Amino acid sequence: MPHTLWLPVESEDDDAVPTKALTPAAPLEPPPLKHVTLMLDWYLSPQHAALVIAQERGLYAAQGLEVEIQSPADPSIAIKLLSAGDVDLALTRQPLLHLHAHQGAPIARIATLIETSLSAVIITGEEQAESDNSLAGLHYGFTTLEGRDLAIPRLLPSSVRQTNDFTPPENLHFDPARALREGQADAIADGFYHYLPPQLANEGITTHLIRYDELDIPRHDGLVVLANSDTLAKRADTWSRFTLALEEASHWIIENPDAAWELLITAHPVVDNAINATVWEDILRRMTLSPAALDTRRYAAFEAYLLKIGLIEDPLPVPRLAVDPHLL
Repeated sequence: MPHTLWLPVESEDDDAVPTKALTPAAPLEPPPLKHVTLMLDWYLSPQHAALVIAQERGLYAAQGLEVEIQSPADPSIAIKLLSAGDVDLALTRQPLLHLHAHQGAPIARIATLIETSLSAVIITGEEQAESDNSLAGLHYGFTTLEGRDLAIPRLLPSSVRQTNDFTPPENLHFDPARALREGQADAIADGFYHYLPPQLANEGITTHLIRYDELDIPRHDGLVVLANSDTLAKRADTWSRFTLALEEASHWIIENPDAAWELLITAHPVVDNAINATVWEDILRRMTLSPAALDTRRYAAFEAYLLKIGLIEDPLPVPRLAVDPHLL
């Protein structure tokens, strides 16, 4: 080969041209979690277990969410704050969703936590063969529109309310235990039957209850998660991921009820008391395993009931009241 085709190999500075990376590349920062505020319907209790377990097991974070659970100082403000955009989500009962929506609140159900009603008419004294007359003679209290507008009219016919000695039902302002204890009312129309009767029993006060289906009030969801209906489409992906986390939590709770109880009371020791421990098993039976899934018939039937009893003039379409966020 001619000498001219040989090219000398020039020496190079090893430091100037590294042949491999000396240190590993910095890890990529994970995307920030999307912050979501959720306001409970009242103080924390076993019926909120799926919300807590999803948080404690990192299921929200796995969906890119950071959920802040808040307890209201006054349960009546949760829907007001949601309507105003001051919280992202709020809990309530299905009947209250219908009643507040008909008052113009921009709210819609995106998930169900408890599939059966948690409310009942709770009456002081021993259970007896009660008649319509005996029930109509009681002095009733209520804490929400559910008790005032749905239960009490079934217990107090208009003929009774028009008598001179009629005592109107009284707003107990979310303090039914004190009201029944002090004789302010004979019965509460919308009490939590898992908690109020045993609480009063511990104080030596006997009670019995009338469930809502005995009053011909349609079956309905006992605890639902609401979002602002004005922003449903915009935030559909967020609510879909939120309900996926709830579904994972619900299935884990059902498969591991004892571990779930321990995790719940470890995270929130205030829940650890004899009443909550007693009702835990019954709450588990009422939990939904598919929180996002929507029973449209149930919501349409409740609108039809409100129309039948004269509480509304025009039923709202189900998509205005409740959605499956996975289908938005």
